[in-house]
Amino acid sequence: MSTDAQRLQELVDSGALSEGLGKTMGIEITEVSTERVVGRMPVEGNRQPFGLLHGGASCVLAESLGSIGSTLHAQAFGRIAVGIEINATHHRSATEGHVTGVATPVHLGRTLATWDITITDDAGKKVCTSRLTCMLRDAPKG
Repeated sequence: MSTDAQRLQELVDSGALSEGLGKTMGIEITEVSTERVVGRMPVEGNRQPFGLLHGGASCVLAESLGSIGSTLHAQAFGRIAVGIEINATHHRSATEGHVTGVATPVHLGRTLATWDITITDDAGKKVCTSRLTCMLRDAPKG
């Protein structure tokens, strides 16, 4: 079995952490293991019309972090992770700087992985809490 560092490198090499929506939103992954995933995202460029961090942007950050952790976990079984449910409670607004998300597992099974994600602003104040569940499926053949 490969280490978390090796699995992370495989994800980096595949472009999964640096391309797509995460890149568009400016998400930076700062820590990755099967027990904790941390990333941050700028508020600038991810605001709604009233100048506040868009709630959907918080959901993108949360799902990105939980999906990365689920993918690392799923690889141990030769599987892939696919998000099937996310919820989010927005506690306060953010208008500048960055928000940081910390994802920790609630359950890491053979068919499901569930993560709690807490998003805070630069002052450490809680902006959003989220929960993501991913289904672990067999990797596509070919």
